[in-house]
Amino acid sequence: MRSAFCRLLIVLMACTPYQFAQAGMVGTDQAVTGSSEADRNKLLDFVGRSDVASQLQSFGLDAAAATDRVAAMTEEEARYLAGRIDSAPAGANAQGWFILIVVLAYLWWVAIRPAM
Repeated sequence: MRSAFCRLLIVLMACTPYQFAQAGMVGTDQAVTGSSEADRNKLLDFVGRSDVASQLQSFGLDAAAATDRVAAMTEEEARYLAGRIDSAPAGANAQGWFILIVVLAYLWWVAIRPAM
């Protein structure tokens, strides 16, 4: 039994393809750009949702203006808000609404700030 198992392992090892890893240097600008773009895309997806768009309308901010404000955010602001969205537990009622209100209030504050 043991020899049959060993033979099976040898055949499986011979039949499976080998994959070689390749390593390379990644510049800081490439690493930072990738994460900031991902954060902005996450925020744009969040703002593009229908329930979020209706909440924005109730605050007097249309979805196009919110999208422009997300594009105008600094990398720190985008990272912070995307982190808040990521840290929200899935399906949570109270905290989900709280984070939605925080994000919408922030977008509303950013929309009014240049007018002041």
